[in-house]
Amino acid sequence: MLAFYLDHNIPAAVANGLRRRGIDVITAFEDGFDCENDPTIFDRAQALHRVFFTHDYGFLRMAAARQRTGEDFVGLVFAHQNGFNVGAGIRHLLFLADNNAPEQMRNRVDYIPARGY
Repeated sequence: MLAFYLDHNIPAAVANGLRRRGIDVITAFEDGFDCENDPTIFDRAQALHRVFFTHDYGFLRMAAARQRTGEDFVGLVFAHQNGFNVGAGIRHLLFLADNNAPEQMRNRVDYIPARGY
């Protein structure tokens, strides 16, 4: 099952909802990395073997750069901040956790649709 690392810009309700459903989650804030720069946060998720979830486009650029250069990363889930629906986000992350092994998320970028489903 996947474990997630949530960027500091993700609502706490997402972490709480995932935890209530038995998903292993840590936030950058809880980990003391909320004030670190983006590459450090992304590398921290990698070190902890956790799929990274964010609204920050900078992480999309980092993931794309790593895909181009062949540098591994644990996986990234992106949701646009405008129109983000907490319930739909939780459902999407649960689906990913239930249907993907960690190696299936490696070097992959997944998108949560705006306005939910």
